[in-house]
Amino acid sequence: MKISIIGAGGRVGSNTAFALQCLGLGREIVLIDANREAAEGEALDLMHGGAFTASQIIRAGEESELDGSDIIIVTAGLRRQPDEPRLALINRNVGLFEDILGSIKKASLGAGTVLLVVTNPVDIMTQVAVEKSGFSREKVLGLGTVLDTLRFRSLLAEQFQADPRQVNALILGEHGDSMVPIWSTASVNGVPLTSLKGYDQQQVWQIFVRAQKSGAEVLKKKGGAGYSVAIAIAEVVKAICEDSGAILPVSTMQTGCHGLRDVCLSLPTKVGADGAGDRIELELWPKELSALNDSARALRETLRELDSRSLRS
Repeated sequence: MKISIIGAGGRVGSNTAFALQCLGLGREIVLIDANREAAEGEALDLMHGGAFTASQIIRAGEESELDGSDIIIVTAGLRRQPDEPRLALINRNVGLFEDILGSIKKASLGAGTVLLVVTNPVDIMTQVAVEKSGFSREKVLGLGTVLDTLRFRSLLAEQFQADPRQVNALILGEHGDSMVPIWSTASVNGVPLTSLKGYDQQQVWQIFVRAQKSGAEVLKKKGGAGYSVAIAIAEVVKAICEDSGAILPVSTMQTGCHGLRDVCLSLPTKVGADGAGDRIELELWPKELSALNDSARALRETLRELDSRSLRS
């Protein structure tokens, strides 16, 4: 299986390649970046560790070498400048992202190729990809709230001194300010959070708030997240490679689950070799469903505010 990473010279892209190498995912990993030298350096560094990891070809490449990719991961994006309005950053990233999609459309790809979008704002970019990539909507996945869910579970595990692998808690909706914590199903190995020693409603809400703001916290302390994002990406790639049907909160174009349509956001989704499978309609509390609809409205409002050229030209 050939996996191409666009934006592999940056923190997220290079960390993703390392995670895929450690897990032995993909026979060939191609690192593509506007800074070719950086991509070559990352590929060389990874190749040096190959004798202790997996039998893989890891190399730098150009966007013209996307031919034959089974999975294309797009992590490339521009960072927000000081005092820059959020919408201005979105417009700049949409322009860059559309250029990348143009290169992807020129590539010789099979009908089974899956496009995984990581570039932020990921739900907006996923929608751009669905509308402009030429891929079927099931073949376009956004990382969505997989990372937020990962952070949420890890922080809850720390709070309750539990094995993080046994924490079952979801964040759905937008990967952004309107994300929705799903308390109704939150548990540790089947035990509801409310039954755990030391449970305090206000305290667990603050844990969600910290998960929601974790990206900004890491950005302030070390310049941006990398390791955890890569782990989240690798989990999605693993589900595709193994055709496992793993249920993950990826961002996809919604077609009716919970009454949501024509907007990309995260719901529990079966992920396999064909991309996005069934969306799982949970029995949500009324306030959770209301918050999910609010999240969809927030994303639609952002889409309406975008330059008409960005999505409709």
